[in-house]
Formats: sequence, structure tokens, C-alpha cells
Amino acid sequence: MTVQGERLTVQGKNVIVTGGTTGIGRAIVCSLADKGARVLTLGRNEAALAEALESFADARGEVHGISADLGTREGVARLFQEADERLGHIDAFVSNAALGADPIDEMEDDAWRYVVDVNLVGALACTRAALERLDDGGQIVIIGSISAAIHAPGESVYSATKAGLAAFAETLRKEVKDRGIRVGLVEPGTVGSDMQEPSADEQREMIARHEMLYAEDIAEAVDFILTRPPRVDVVTLRVEPRMQELP
Repeated sequence: MTVQGERLTVQGKNVIVTGGTTGIGRAIVCSLADKGARVLTLGRNEAALAEALESFADARGEVHGISADLGTREGVARLFQEADERLGHIDAFVSNAALGADPIDEMEDDAWRYVVDVNLVGALACTRAALERLDDGGQIVIIGSISAAIHAPGESVYSATKAGLAAFAETLRKEVKDRGIRVGLVEPGTVGSDMQEPSADEQREMIARHEMLYAEDIAEAVDFILTRPPRVDVVTLRVEPRMQELP
């Protein structure tokens, strides 16, 4: 039996994407909006949010955004209040917002705890709120990292949060499958973004050497997950540069 051309569409779908002002999140928002989705995103920096929203103005779909901090309960509540008012219902939730971090012994106590609050606690809180609004056929995509598996030196805090997300995604998938909700995890390797230490020129050189990905490569992975037919569950999608050197 051969099945061809069986693909869902995001056109007309209501999607929340956290952390959509820069890097991977911005590429995801752009991809979804260009395909006709209605997207709500957020960022902590109001100026960056305004610039991002302006860049999405010509998209086929709609993009709305608010400035909020997912490291706080108030920020999570604001996001989903806005979702209720702007979107009415949601078809998919993409958990992307995250912060980089130094080794734990090089960070102040409040600083590393805040990274955990954004990367892990905030992601779980948002997912819980999304589940209250998703119906049969709804989808959740969690952006993790290969840091969850490779445990590179210097990433003790960051990799801990991403390992937590990996465990959460796999367990949640089993918990909600009978509700008709699918959960997918995307684990990117090194991606060119403002989170990376190399300069913009150095990042372009790394991409040319296949040592770094474009953010758009991850956006395509998210689109792949969101457009699979209901029988298909993309559990974990690991996307890394062909020539990335792993520890």
C-alpha cells in the first residue's frame, strides 16, 4: 500500500509559540505565519518584540505578541489570558522559550534558579495551561536540546533543564495520547542565534562548514511534526549539524 500527499496544514490553525522574538522561536513563528497560521508569541524584551512583530507584518497569517516573563506565574497567566482573548482556542502549543547558562559554580544563586524557572518550570506551567485548552487533535511541540544527552562541560545548568524537558515530553506523551493529543520533542544541535558566543561572522563560517544550523532548519522540523496525519506520532526529532563535534 502506498500513501502519498497525506499531509496536514497549519493554515488557519491557532498556535502559541513561546520565545518567538529571536533565534529558533522567531524562525518558527515566521514559518507558521507564512503558511497561514494565527500565532501568538511572547518575549521578555519589549523592543525586540516590537521589531519581531513588524518583521511578520507581511505574513499570510496573523502574529500577535505580548511582553511577559515565563519565569513567573504572572507571566504565564498573562500569556494564556491573551491567548483566550486573541485566539479563542488553540490547536497547537510550541514550548521554545529558554535561556543559556554558565556552569553552576560560576553563577549567582538567583541567576541559575531563574534559568531553571524559565527553561523548565515555565515550560511545564505553559504546557499545563495549554492542555486545558487543547482538544482532540491538538499538538504540543517541545524544543529541547542535544545537551540533554551529550552533557557538554560548561552546560551543567542548561543541560539539566533540557534533560528535564526530555523526560517530561516522553512521559506527557503517554499521559495524554488517549485524549487525542500528540507530544513531540525536537532536540537541536548547535544553531546560529544570539544565544551563541561566536560573532555573527563566525557563525556564518561555522554554518558554511556544516558545524552549525540555521534556526530555519529547526522551524522546518517543527512544521514536519505539526503536519503529520493523526496516526503518526513524532516522538523525538534530533537535528544537528553534520560536522558538529560532540564531547
